[in-house]
Amino acid sequence: MAGGAVADGSEPAVDLGNRRGYARGVTEELEQLLADRGALMRGHFQFASGRHGDTYVEKFRILQWPDITSRLCERIAGAFSGVANVVAGPTTGGVILSFETARQLGLKAIIAERREDGVAGREFRRGFEIGPGDRVLVVDDVLTTGGSIRDVLEAVEQTGATVAGVGVLVDRTGGKTDFGVPFAAAISLNIVSWAAEECPLCKAGEPLKLT
Repeated sequence: MAGGAVADGSEPAVDLGNRRGYARGVTEELEQLLADRGALMRGHFQFASGRHGDTYVEKFRILQWPDITSRLCERIAGAFSGVANVVAGPTTGGVILSFETARQLGLKAIIAERREDGVAGREFRRGFEIGPGDRVLVVDDVLTTGGSIRDVLEAVEQTGATVAGVGVLVDRTGGKTDFGVPFAAAISLNIVSWAAEECPLCKAGEPLKLT
């Protein structure tokens, strides 16, 4: 189903601001909490892609705090309550998130690992089993390009199970990524980036910070 139509006709995006009483103030509070804990940083950064930006999200500084991770997973669980019977996430960050989201939903959690045969993509090992009749909620930490999530979607499809939706802690694309299934982010940020040669922060002499 990755990139395809939504099987049950539901809308691709889930507005967390209108589900379970999550007001804009809650989102702003969580963003401030991430900033206070050093997970949401402002300045001048070079991303893995080589592009530059003024905002950086360090996912492991989120996952090291159980209280924050639990609150963010609660928002995802609230958006997808009753639509799935399994929660899946990619290694590494998705292991924690699939467990916590599944715990809050009362479901089982599984993980998708990189294939052992060297082929691109992910697979379910270690006795994790899903198949036709299962509806899987796929979760991940910080959405940048969506590559890890698409790998999990493909792994789910290969088993014959159905993707019920995708949930992430932080969407760095500001809602611009479409997986073709219902999607929700606990926090959505529209992070602007520039090619290094076009970066206004470089032109202003702002030093790069290590990430």
